[in-house]
Amino acid sequence: MGDERSVLVVEDDAALASLLRELLEGEGYTVVTAHDGQRALHEGLSRPFDVIVMDRGLPAIEGLDVLERLRRKGVTTPALVLSALSNPADRVEGLDRGAEDYLGKPFDIDELLARIRSLLRRHADTSATVRIPGGTLDVGTRTVLLDVDGRVVLSERECEFLEHLARRPQQVFTRAGLLESVFSDADDGGVVDTYVHYLRKKLGRSCVLTVRGLGYVLGPLA
Repeated sequence: MGDERSVLVVEDDAALASLLRELLEGEGYTVVTAHDGQRALHEGLSRPFDVIVMDRGLPAIEGLDVLERLRRKGVTTPALVLSALSNPADRVEGLDRGAEDYLGKPFDIDELLARIRSLLRRHADTSATVRIPGGTLDVGTRTVLLDVDGRVVLSERECEFLEHLARRPQQVFTRAGLLESVFSDADDGGVVDTYVHYLRKKLGRSCVLTVRGLGYVLGPLA
């Protein structure tokens, strides 16, 4: 998605989804839309976004259920719930179940854009830490803090590799793709397997899972 900020818009009202896409693209964002909860879950797990704008009353899976599932999978993308359910109890529920912000419908366009900008600023301050099943990666210190107990310090390249996997949980990465995106200065594709070995030695064999015939995917820490 290049250097542009990316937004996942989850809205089952086609006219409103189209309006939001036009509005956000006019502000320079790259926009992906999903019209039901199942598609939203797939998109949220398949690629990284900078912000999620989520309706609640969705077909297939309710919006807050989608957010809870994304959070359980380690997706930390900040989310703004945009819903007609906007009394105080609804807002509290939304914030308790994974949203960073909550805006009722009908909404003011300038307020919506301001809230998205605010989420981007706040997330930029905390994006140096990435959630991993079983722990947290602190990119600044190249340290994995384990939920159970202890900490593991990674080399610069190990940290870069793990961060790449962790920011796209559930995505399967091919060796060729990893060689291009993480190890572009290496001539031998075997370097990917070497660093998989290094991470497994430090964090347990399940931290990077092999998907036979396809590549690698992030797994839980030992």
